[in-house]
Amino acid sequence: MSAAARRPKAAARARSGRPLWQAAASFAARAHLHQVRKDGRTPYIAHPFRVTLTVAQVFGCRDEAALAAAILHDTIEDTQTDYDDIEGQFGRPVAECVAALTKNMLLPEAQRERDYYGRLRRADWRARLIKLGDAYDNFCDRIAMPDQRRKTIKRLRDAIDLVKPDAPAHEASRRGLEAARRLLGRR
Repeated sequence: MSAAARRPKAAARARSGRPLWQAAASFAARAHLHQVRKDGRTPYIAHPFRVTLTVAQVFGCRDEAALAAAILHDTIEDTQTDYDDIEGQFGRPVAECVAALTKNMLLPEAQRERDYYGRLRRADWRARLIKLGDAYDNFCDRIAMPDQRRKTIKRLRDAIDLVKPDAPAHEASRRGLEAARRLLGRR
């Protein structure tokens, strides 16, 4: 692994002169341009930004690769972006997190979900933390929609289960679990 791949912060700053998360925010905004959330009104980019703010502010994560991957977490799955684009711009750790958070849409749905959660279990802890942030945001965003309620509760519980093994080693994972459990308790 090259020094730049091990240090995505240095690689991105060398190219752009700004922090990794800031370069990722611009990249994601361009990639998600003209996309909207399921409500048909909210610009899609609001979701990756909220996920990143949740990971940083609610869960207390300051890891630059995690924050960049959080902003970029839907780019491979929902845009024309591929793994090589992410790796080239942000380094391997960020690209691997984003790839772990990307469902294989070529698989049938039942197999796709098993594959997705299996890859997340084997991925870096940051990918699981971002998944918790993603489920947290979707829960907050969709809980008012009766047709989405059960699905968002299940996905938040699944994300909690994914992150549990990381809690002893990572303060952000512990804080994320606590926040997610509190959120579920409020419903």
